[in-house]
Amino acid sequence: MRTPQFATRFVGVLAVPPLVAGVVAGAAPVTAAARPGPVGPAASFTVSGSLGGVAATSASNAWAAGTTGSNTAAKTMIVRWNGTAWTRVPTPTPAGGAYLDGVTATSATSAWAVGATYTTAQTLTLRWTGTAWTRVPSPSPPGHPQLTGVAATSPSNAWAIGGTIALKTLTERWNGSTWTRVPSPSAGGGALNGVTATSASDAWAVGGTGQGNLGKTLILHWNGTAWTRVPSPGPPSDSYLSGVAAISPSSAWAVGLAANGTSFHALIVRWNGSRWTRVPSPAPTGSSLSAVTAISAQNAWAVGSTGSGKTLILHWNGKTWK
Repeated sequence: MRTPQFATRFVGVLAVPPLVAGVVAGAAPVTAAARPGPVGPAASFTVSGSLGGVAATSASNAWAAGTTGSNTAAKTMIVRWNGTAWTRVPTPTPAGGAYLDGVTATSATSAWAVGATYTTAQTLTLRWTGTAWTRVPSPSPPGHPQLTGVAATSPSNAWAIGGTIALKTLTERWNGSTWTRVPSPSAGGGALNGVTATSASDAWAVGGTGQGNLGKTLILHWNGTAWTRVPSPGPPSDSYLSGVAAISPSSAWAVGLAANGTSFHALIVRWNGSRWTRVPSPAPTGSSLSAVTAISAQNAWAVGSTGSGKTLILHWNGKTWK
């Protein structure tokens, strides 16, 4: 039976041109239907399953990755936007079931999707070469490893992150020919939920540490040589980060959840090039944020849910989140 080992597993959000249609993640069937307006009608299809990641490189090239089925019968699922319609693309599924949690793309001919297998308890990395999705070998340390996020800056530089059931962080790097495991801090136990990169020498990974409850926020930085832990301004306990987005080496956002006694609320932190600081959130008590994306220093989006189970969307206008 599949059991999420990490603080959170939510759909990602990515800034794309306005003609790229949206993708919704959840337990409900995934449906593409006719769309009015400039996009034109889309070929309709319905697939029972959920989508856990989305990425786009242009108005006519986007990917969403997830799963259909459950447990040992689960199959990987990837759908593609071609500018007019979403269509399902064939993907390999190892025997014993598998699922995908993250996807990234650098062009119409280069993309990655990551997740894990059920029965064999291994990491799973799929690569798009422009014509087909194929499985690429990736390190699978002991302890039921799971990849939850992936980011790429070029066809020869990508990161996949996650953790193990024993709460050990997992960071793996693609150098253009192979995936290799790169050491990352796991002091006090930890797992990673989100990753972003601006170059081969600048990347961020976020998540949480500690056993029980929600632990503490965890932020790791890649400087081109090693992953190091960076101080986080989150509360001393009962908090985690689920998503991260970087605009440049001196500008990044991370979002998640922070608890305060018996209540919790959305957590937003910002990197200014020298340190992370906490930024006020207008979200109501009981809210949490699952993903963030940024277009510029004056334009960012964060998504999640409220305590009453409603969707939550926040926008950064360069001065405040609203």
